[in-house]
Formats: sequence, C-alpha cells, structure tokens
Amino acid sequence: MTEPTILAIDQGTTSSRAILFSRGGDILALRQKELKLHYPRNGWVEQNANDIWNDTLWACRAVLDDMPGRAKNIAAIGITNQRETTILWDRKTGEPVYNAIVWQDRRTADLCTRLKIHEDKIRSKTGLLADPYFSGTKLAWILDNVANARKRAEAGDLAFGTVDCFLLWKLTGGKVHATDATNAGRTMLYNIVEQKWDDELLKLLNIPKAVLPEVKDNVADFGTTSLFGRDITIGGMAGDQQAAVIGQACFAEGMVKSTYGTGCFALMNIGATFKESKNRLLTTPAYRFDGKMTYAIEGSIFVAGAAVQWLRDGLRLFDNAAESETLATSVPDNNGVYMIPAFTGLGAPYWRPDVRAAISGLTRDATAAHLTRAALEAQAYQTLDLMDAMTADTGYRPDVIRADGGLVANGFVCQFLADMLNRPVDIPKVAETTALGAAYLAGLHSGVYNSLTDITRAWQCARRYNPSMEASRREALYGGWKNALETLIRE
Repeated sequence: MTEPTILAIDQGTTSSRAILFSRGGDILALRQKELKLHYPRNGWVEQNANDIWNDTLWACRAVLDDMPGRAKNIAAIGITNQRETTILWDRKTGEPVYNAIVWQDRRTADLCTRLKIHEDKIRSKTGLLADPYFSGTKLAWILDNVANARKRAEAGDLAFGTVDCFLLWKLTGGKVHATDATNAGRTMLYNIVEQKWDDELLKLLNIPKAVLPEVKDNVADFGTTSLFGRDITIGGMAGDQQAAVIGQACFAEGMVKSTYGTGCFALMNIGATFKESKNRLLTTPAYRFDGKMTYAIEGSIFVAGAAVQWLRDGLRLFDNAAESETLATSVPDNNGVYMIPAFTGLGAPYWRPDVRAAISGLTRDATAAHLTRAALEAQAYQTLDLMDAMTADTGYRPDVIRADGGLVANGFVCQFLADMLNRPVDIPKVAETTALGAAYLAGLHSGVYNSLTDITRAWQCARRYNPSMEASRREALYGGWKNALETLIRE
C-alpha cells in the first residue's frame, strides 16, 4: 500500500504555493506563482483577493497533475498564510468588496494613534499593540470607506477573514466560514486569554459581530473540498509564523524559531500561561490543540527578504537574489554603511509606523557591494534587537536559533546572524518549514502522525552555523547599528 501524502497550501505575501509532502516530510512536488503587490498610495499595500484564490487553486491543481499517483493518497490538506492581511467578501457570491489589505499596509496609522489611550486594555486581552499591522483596524477602514459595506456587514451579508479564512471559504464552496486561533489572535479583536471574540474590542473598533468567522483549534475538521476530483478533508490551519513553529518542532519552553522571508519573525515558546511583554514585543498564540493554548513571545520585523528584492528590482544592483551573497562577501566589511529597512515602518520593539527606510554612513567610496552587505547585515541587527527584548521578558537566552525562510539560503546571512547573536544557528533539512508545519497539522488530524513526539523526531538539522566573531567587533558593529537607528528615530 502506498503511504499517505499531505497537500500543504502556503499562501504568502509574494507568492502562492502548493506542496505535496510525503509522511516523512519530503517534498514530492511544489508549484508556485508570484503574487503582485499594489501600492495605490504612499504606505498603502494591497492585493487582488481573487488573484490570491485563483493562483492558489492553480498551484494545487498543478501539483496534483505533477504527481497523479501520489496525489490519489492525499490524507488531508493543511493551510498556512500571510497573517493579518484582511479580506471582506459577499457571502452569496464570494466576491470581495475591496482589495485585500496586506499586513504591511500603514493606512490606519492615525486610527492607531487615537487608540493608544486604550493600548493597555488591548495588550491585556490580545497581547498586541495598537498598530496598523493587525487586521482589526484594516477591517474598520473597509467598513467605513467602501460604499454600503457597513450596512451590508450589519445585515449579515458580508464575511470577514484573513487569507486562510478566505481560501477555506472558497475551497468548501462557501460552506465553512472559520479560522484558527493563531490567525484570530492577530486581528486585535480576539481575546487570546479567554479565547473568544471580545465584545469590548469589537465595540471599540465598531466591528459588527456578524462578519466574524468561527475560531477552531489548529488541528480540526475545517470541512472538505471537492475541487480536486474527490472529497478531501482540510484538517490543519495556522498563520505562517506559527506554522513554522510547528515545522521547526519548537514545542519546549524557551525554544526559538526565526523565519526570514518577506519579513523576519522570531517566536519563542513560553508555554501555557499568557504573559504580557514588558519590552514591546507581542504575546501571541503559538498553537492550540484540544482547546488548550500554548503562547509565544513574538518579535516582528516587517522587511527582511523584501530589502534584497528592493536592491534587485528597485536599484537593479543584481539580477538574482542569490547574487547578493557574492556581492556582499566581495568586500571585507560594511565600510560604515548601515541600512535600516523600514520601508513600511519599524516593527518590534520600536513600533514606529511613521518611520521610513534609511541608509547611513555613505561616502564616495561606498559601493553596491557595501549597500548589499548593509541590507543583509540588517537582518542580524534587527534579530539581536528582538533577542535582547525576549530575554528581558522571559529570562530565556536560547542555546540555539532554528532559522528558516528564503534568506537562509544565503550563507553570509546565516553566519553573520550566528556571529551577532553569539549563538549557533541551525538550518533544518526541510527548508519549507512553514508549509511543512501546515502539513504536520493536517497529518495530526488525519492520523498520519500520532503526536507532537512524531514531529519532534522527524526534525533534522541540515547545517549549523557557529559564532566566530570577536566580542569587540560584534559590539562595534551593533553600536553602529544602534547609532544609525537612534538618529533616524530622533528625526
């Protein structure tokens, strides 16, 4: 008998992907389609929600066509997604009333400034800060700025969801309007302590309860889809960063995974007790099984790989992102050049949506190589900012960082990260940890895996980067970063 397979949908900021996994976590087939971002105004970031769905459907069908034999044995489907991206659609037609507002969007910055007086309340219920990053203020903007949207929402004609929820609706033909605890926990509307939509927060943002989805565990019956030739259960769902926690098997308190994709997101498992961050990090659901929540402290950096993309597409310093490593290592140091990649504002632990990207230390002898090196080095400086805040919050200083995402293919980034953190950095054998996490969740529901122990045993390290930098040089480099950052913030 052929062993079961699992189909993972990984809908990200810059692409929609489908991956067919074996039980052992091997990638059997992968299809991907780039997704366009739209910038209608300064600070606004949108996507066509129908493109998100159509590209995802294409990727799934293409994967199944590539592996028809193994596709017949799909045990379940798992979904993972870019979090906070907000969609509001018609319940009858499934048609979005407005473009998807992407997590990077800053249009609600003024509203969030007005909400600062309520921030202690928001943080105590959601673990979040009043920032445009989260879904709640985006939803409020759509309701207030799209003709008849509020009236239709109050009448129950519209449905709200993050990308996972929208895809689930489409996959099930409009039969299931549900999300999971990790995505709900990023809306600024869901009380992650009491585990329910919070009436006080809904009132604060004037959100009608009628638009909200049901909130399920990460492993649950999310319904079935019949779009791929037979009925297949959707058994797992998680936001991308939480899915990576699963894929990296970070199930013990104090374990940290750090994902370097479009942005960088580091999560530390803090166990079953909710704890507010005192250092402007986020407390967020790591995962929820059988109604029992496990929490994480999260540091969110809005721009990581996107900075390399900007160097490639905006400045045309190289043709392929992989060339950035060669360019960066062609010079011995950054020549005093620092890039602060705040293209969509500063995330944790600063939370300054008004700040924009800057390059400091430029001289006549600065080159494209120095600029590229500065962009890559910035990922380690930003991560060190997060690690210091995490240690102050929890007392944990992890022995090792498990890193993943597209940027870990860059050896310079990984080594510099290990050097600046002064900790080993482990790269997993299966680099697609976000999709793998979604597959694990679906596999737990379908019985392909029996427990988290199965997942822990399956995790393998492909390469370890050990720190090798002298302390004096590390301190000098980080001091230069801090000076550049403080100058920008003061301005």
